Amino acid sequence: MKQRQIVLGVTGSIAAYKACDIVRRLQDQSCDVTVIMTDSAEKFVTRMTFEALSRKPVYGDMFARDVEWDMAHISLAKLADVFLVAPATANIIGKFANGLADDLLSCSLITTKAPVLLAPAMNSAMFANAIVQENIARLKQHGVNFVGPKSGKLACGDVGCGALADVDDIVKAVMALLK
Repeated sequence: MKQRQIVLGVTGSIAAYKACDIVRRLQDQSCDVTVIMTDSAEKFVTRMTFEALSRKPVYGDMFARDVEWDMAHISLAKLADVFLVAPATANIIGKFANGLADDLLSCSLITTKAPVLLAPAMNSAMFANAIVQENIARLKQHGVNFVGPKSGKLACGDVGCGALADVDDIVKAVMALLK
């Protein structure tokens, strides 16, 4: 049986540390996980952490030159059986909803033909913002899947809807898309 390929985009949210657990849990489900990190994500969790967990290089620089020539945003988009972004910030949701592609993650997202699953994580006021909600609705109209966010205490101390969905729920949503 071919190992299922998950491309995991990690964006700049305090919830980025939970993506480490997502990698492990997906591996427990016989998935191979390839990680793309935004520059902002690297402010919260290091590449080395994801390289150790995934046992492979982490992507981030769209213009990185490897020994073998490759257009990473194309090859990563084609690799994915499911393309997961967790956490998905308002920024990446807005870029994706409007077809903006200015980094490796956003370019790969608009290129992939795989099912896309976004797991939003942001302050509740950001999540409730009408423009963010319009972007989410637009993506849903185009077949993009969402899991969460959930309500609870946020990193800033506020309480409301915006916390990253439970890791178990994210993994279940990925597995459902693989079926």
